[in-house]
Amino acid sequence: MALPGQQELTHLEEFMEGVWKQNPVFVMVLGMCPTLAVSVSAVNALAMGLATTFVLLGSTLLVSLMRKAVPKEVRIATYIVIIATFVTVVDYLIAAISLELYEALGAFIQLIVVNCIILGRAEAHASKNPPLRAATNALGMGLGFCIGLFALGAVREILGAGKLFGVALFGPDFQPWVVMVLPPGGFFVLGGWLLLFNWLRRRQGGALKPAEGHVHG
Repeated sequence: MALPGQQELTHLEEFMEGVWKQNPVFVMVLGMCPTLAVSVSAVNALAMGLATTFVLLGSTLLVSLMRKAVPKEVRIATYIVIIATFVTVVDYLIAAISLELYEALGAFIQLIVVNCIILGRAEAHASKNPPLRAATNALGMGLGFCIGLFALGAVREILGAGKLFGVALFGPDFQPWVVMVLPPGGFFVLGGWLLLFNWLRRRQGGALKPAEGHVHG
């Protein structure tokens, strides 16, 4: 929903908000606990990203559908119950699909309930927008979170184990960077990606200014 004087975003712009302009990991720096804890491998990172996207999309859609029926006094409690329901579903799904993956992700699956990305989308966006727009925004945010997690997990697995998705990339002489599979490695890689992402956004902003000046001139 656009504010007075603002033009409403198209569905594509709504989707790209979470992927690029408001990327949860690289711009808003949200959900750092699972981002740093489970991103020791690409598989774990991607699984957590997809699980979070499932919860985000499902809860956002349901909140949007119920937005006129939920009294404002209990809206936050209602959102948490909805989110917890979808987290329970994804928790059982992962356990049924792969116990090894379930054990690797550990308690961080249940902690999706308190992920500020999901509750924030429910309160700030889904409760004020129709289902299609809310779902589009949630899908973009979920994809942005997946991209962020995968970017960290891929780098840490490649440098820390010499593999990607468990497939060896280097010869027997490769010496893994052990720090990459330790907690400090997550901070190092996150810092590097934040620098690159901000540089790309600044460069894009600089490229747009001359064009805007030409139009107005």
